[in-house]
Amino acid sequence: MNSDKAANKRKPEPNNGGCTGTSTNEDAIQTQTPSITEESPNHLLYKKMEKIVEKMQDETTGVPVRTVKSFMSKIPSVFTGSDLIMWMLKNLDVEDQQEALHLAHLMAAHGYFFPIDDHMLTVKNDNTFYRFQTPYFWPSNCWEPENTDYAVYLCKRTMQNKTRLELADYEAENLARLQKMFSRKWEFIFMQAEAQSKVDKKRDKLERKVLDSQERAFWDVHRPMPGCVNTTEIDIKKACQMNKPMHGIKNMQVGPPRMSPSTSGINSKSSVDIVKKQIALLKCRLERRNIKVSKAAESFVAYCEQYLEYDSFFVAPEYPNPWISDNPELWEQEKQAKDISARRVKRWAFSLQELLQDPIGREHFVKFLDKEFSGENLKFWEAVQELKALPQSDVQNKVQEIWMEFLAPDASCPINVDCKSYEITKKNMESQDRWSFDCAAAHVYHLMKSDSYSRYLRSEMYKEFLNGSKKKTSVKGIRSIVSFSARKDNIT
Repeated sequence: MNSDKAANKRKPEPNNGGCTGTSTNEDAIQTQTPSITEESPNHLLYKKMEKIVEKMQDETTGVPVRTVKSFMSKIPSVFTGSDLIMWMLKNLDVEDQQEALHLAHLMAAHGYFFPIDDHMLTVKNDNTFYRFQTPYFWPSNCWEPENTDYAVYLCKRTMQNKTRLELADYEAENLARLQKMFSRKWEFIFMQAEAQSKVDKKRDKLERKVLDSQERAFWDVHRPMPGCVNTTEIDIKKACQMNKPMHGIKNMQVGPPRMSPSTSGINSKSSVDIVKKQIALLKCRLERRNIKVSKAAESFVAYCEQYLEYDSFFVAPEYPNPWISDNPELWEQEKQAKDISARRVKRWAFSLQELLQDPIGREHFVKFLDKEFSGENLKFWEAVQELKALPQSDVQNKVQEIWMEFLAPDASCPINVDCKSYEITKKNMESQDRWSFDCAAAHVYHLMKSDSYSRYLRSEMYKEFLNGSKKKTSVKGIRSIVSFSARKDNIT
């Protein structure tokens, strides 16, 4: 990696030995580096990760790093993945092993530690060996290596005839592509690679192993293998913010800000109010339900299909409209209770709300509840609904009546509510407003919907009523439905 452009952006370490074979002016580099690193949009992220890595490398309290003896050689300065995860669980604010493994994977993807025998920068919670990256190659140094540097590195690898330094398939393809790209100056690249290879041969064997693996991990970060994420790419939003000029620079004051006793706390209070509004807005967004359009469309289609038979645009209504005809049958449905149509009774099975909206259905349901000895539930719920529509002057008396009739210890018609609803209702009786019984009414309605209503639909009482109304269905109504279905088939 000998390009002048990349060399000006490096932050060399004095004891690192260098893998490039070139030297630069340290004073010039030190003056340039701070401004470069502070401009990086990921600078704060790198600093946080590097603090953790520095704790990991502590000689006494860090991750245990050792030299492992194999059959014919030694593996210097390595640690296992299980040791790393155990250290993170013990020293970091990490809840479980999966979270620690995820954090270790993110740090490895940025090249702070790496597996010694794999190009994929991941961490496994086993006895796989890993090694720390030298600070010289940390991302905070704002490395921007060029293709010529990569070409020199790959060319140097081919000169070192060793199995552990053999090029991977994707590296061999990249080398062939770079050789074709830099065909005119390939001789210069080859000379640089040869010079670096000679310098590496003079080093100690164990030191050369460590440096070779660190340099390989550096290129695994900046030229990752296919299928791996390139963590050196800057997000487009961060890049835009980095290049965007700061507004209001002309109005900035140089020196300490002026403080006055009357306006000293205004800015702090306004900022706190803004943060509170943002928190409230985010909480509302979290509580909002996100429903897919497909699911909403399915429910809408199911609703339309269910109520198709009762849509006057498609099916002739059971009773003619009294506003456009002289037939008053619509207003006299209660008098004609013996001639109830089958589709009106079938509509009661759609929901409890549909059943209670129909006067005949509600009367039939009351008879069923009386047989089940639970008619007081419906009476209480209807009384609460009536309470909400009363004028304010009558609310307090009605609240007392409902309490004495349904919820008092000596109530004449007691209802069965859970302890939580009863305590809430008892506390609401202090205010005695029209919403005092909402919690108890919701509990009773849920009981009727889940228990009494479902048993009513399965009862012989409802089935006999439905079968009897089917027999009394007029031929005119059947013809209208049949004619509609025939028209529908012709349209489709």
